[in-house]
Amino acid sequence: MQFSDLIPADLGLPVLAALTIAAFVAGLARGFSGFGSALIFMPLASAAIGARVASPLMLIVEMIAAAGLVPGAVAKANRREVALMVIGSLVGVPLGTLFLLHADPLAIRWLIVALIVPLLVLMMAGWRYPRPPTLSATATVGALAGFFGGVAQVGGPPIVLYWLRDTTTAAMIRASIILYFAISDLLILASYLFGGLFTLKVIGLALLTGPVFGIGLWIGAHMFGLAGETTFRRVCYALIAVSALVSLPLFDGWLR
Repeated sequence: MQFSDLIPADLGLPVLAALTIAAFVAGLARGFSGFGSALIFMPLASAAIGARVASPLMLIVEMIAAAGLVPGAVAKANRREVALMVIGSLVGVPLGTLFLLHADPLAIRWLIVALIVPLLVLMMAGWRYPRPPTLSATATVGALAGFFGGVAQVGGPPIVLYWLRDTTTAAMIRASIILYFAISDLLILASYLFGGLFTLKVIGLALLTGPVFGIGLWIGAHMFGLAGETTFRRVCYALIAVSALVSLPLFDGWLR
């Protein structure tokens, strides 16, 4: 079997080019902030190839390309909160996968927007979590992130907004996000395997988009070292805002 045999014949060159460009930009975001790749990639990919192909595709590409970021994140991360969030994800991930398998794709995308927009408005208005984080609150955030991660690889917003609640340094936030996703992706991988979501179409598209995602990831990781705390937070807000906008099904005509 040749590589060309794995590329879906029903996808034209413009769609494949758009997926490749989106993968590069998604890699930049992931390398810089520790999250954001799916927020950028999934809206376009879901409109072009469907969420049930786009979600496992994003998972494969991100897991392989981002593995090199994990060792450096372990020492800097808030490992206690990461562990609690992973416990919550043990509940959220399977539920999200079931939703992906059985829910209407359009309903999935509106649900994602309904999560992102209110959280972003609260944070940009200056709202902060009013009390010290509790075990239950942290685990609940993990469950919510696990659910949206299982649905469409977009578990970043609740976690990022939760960790931006105080003056925690950008380096710790980024490291905690990277470590959390490294573990939660393993849970999603098992869930997707059980659900039968990995196909030759997914593998072929991963071979196409994976290398450019990796290049973007490398560039983004080096850009992080040049940014200050304020810039980091602004970029996080911008990523969430843009993802909410382009996730709107109203723009599907532009993405097909």
